[in-house]
Amino acid sequence: MPLNAIAINCTLKADASEASSTDVMIGLLKTAFAECDVELTETIRIAAHDVKPGVSSDEGDGDAWPAIRSKILAADILVFGGPVWMGQLGSVAKRVLERMDAFLGETDDQGRMPSYSKVAVAAIVGNEDGAHFSTAQLFQSLNDTGWTIPAVGAVYWVGEAYGSIDFKDLDETPKTVAKTVKMVAGNAAHLAGLLKKAPYPG
Repeated sequence: MPLNAIAINCTLKADASEASSTDVMIGLLKTAFAECDVELTETIRIAAHDVKPGVSSDEGDGDAWPAIRSKILAADILVFGGPVWMGQLGSVAKRVLERMDAFLGETDDQGRMPSYSKVAVAAIVGNEDGAHFSTAQLFQSLNDTGWTIPAVGAVYWVGEAYGSIDFKDLDETPKTVAKTVKMVAGNAAHLAGLLKKAPYPG
C-alpha cells in the first residue's frame, strides 16, 4: 500500500517567502522519503496560518487548525519540524502540541485516538544547544497524544555556541545529518507500512 507524509514547519517566521532552516531539513527528509517510496505531499508553515490558542480541535471563527488537523491525520507519517529557541522547543510548535491535546477526548469505540497507527518524526534545527531537550519535549507530547515514534525518530542540527551560522547557510549537509536523515525516513516508512497493514487494536 502506498504511503504518504506531511510536514509542519513550526518556524517563528510567518512569511512563507522568508528562508527557513527548518524547511531545509524537511527538504532533506522529503528526498529521503522519496527513496523509500513515500511521498511527502505538503509542508505547512504553521505561523502563516491563524492557529488559535486552545486545547480543542476547533476554537471557532477564523481558526485554521481544523483544516490543518484534517490534513495531518490523513497522512501516514507526520514530520514535525521546528527550531530551538532559548534552549527549548519554539512557541509555535508548543501551540500545535496544545491543540493536539484534544485527541485525548476524541477516541473511537476501541479507545483509540485519531492519531493511533500514525507515525511521527522530528526535524529540529538551532544555533547552539537544546536539540535533545526539544526532542524529548516533543516526543513525550506526541506519545501522550497517540502518535508512534520509530527508532531513530529525529534528525537535528545545532551550530556552535554563540555562533551566527544557520543550517540553511551551510555549503553542504554534514555527513552525520545526511546519514541520520536516511535512517529516520527508512525507519518511519517501515513502521508506517506495518501499522497501515495492521493498525493498533485498541
